[in-house]
Amino acid sequence: MEFRGLMGGFYRISEWIMRFSVTNLLWIGCSLPFFAALFMKLLFMAGNFPNESLQMNWAMGILAPFTLFPATSAMFSVGRKWIMGDTDVKLLKTFFSSYKENYKQAMIGGIFYTLLFVIMYIDYTVYMTQLTSMRMIGYVMLGLLIILFVSLFNFFSMVSHYHMKTFEILKNSVLLTVFRPVRVVLTAIVSGAILYFGIKYPFIIIFFAGSVIAYYAFFNFYATYQKMQAQQEQLAEQRDAEENEEALEGQALSDGEGRPDEEEDKEKPASESR
Repeated sequence: MEFRGLMGGFYRISEWIMRFSVTNLLWIGCSLPFFAALFMKLLFMAGNFPNESLQMNWAMGILAPFTLFPATSAMFSVGRKWIMGDTDVKLLKTFFSSYKENYKQAMIGGIFYTLLFVIMYIDYTVYMTQLTSMRMIGYVMLGLLIILFVSLFNFFSMVSHYHMKTFEILKNSVLLTVFRPVRVVLTAIVSGAILYFGIKYPFIIIFFAGSVIAYYAFFNFYATYQKMQAQQEQLAEQRDAEENEEALEGQALSDGEGRPDEEEDKEKPASESR
């Protein structure tokens, strides 16, 4: 039964609320160990327990590749289905099949990202607090940390969209962030705004934050992908046109070289008749 008019609008809105909320809850559920460690860290920070808070940092770093990264890649796979027009996809089946399919790739990528984050953050802290004479290097490390963090949006989008080797996805996600930064930076800004309001209103984080960010991130990634594909097709057409033009020019030159001989052959009988 299809609703029309005002009732149809309310029905479609309720459908999207259900889709986002169910997907977000699946994401939190599959990342529960990581979020439990995060919650404990916030409690220790509020209670002024720095040692325990530091221990939770290590726990989050260990848990993230095995829980948060695979769950996030599965959530992006659901968002990919929506962006590509399959809005009535079965949420549970799509989420868990993608979770299983991309688990290894997301886990390896998570280990890579986590190690880089830890190393670069330690370097940044050392240069900014201890080696103050080399603080400029600390600012460079901060910039690299930001690029690395923002590239996560492209990483999860590529894991859900491409069948590529993990190293290729990691490399291309960073390169795409550096050379096509506009949309991914916009994604980061909107994500920051969503998390800001989520801190004020926690139900946003519980029911909507992750899935809305994944949807918007893949929307921007897919727009960039389509633009790059159109440019490649245009370049291929230009290349084909140039090759055809060169072939026609070569043929014209060969025809032109043959014509004088024919003219001489035609002129000989005329000279003989004279």
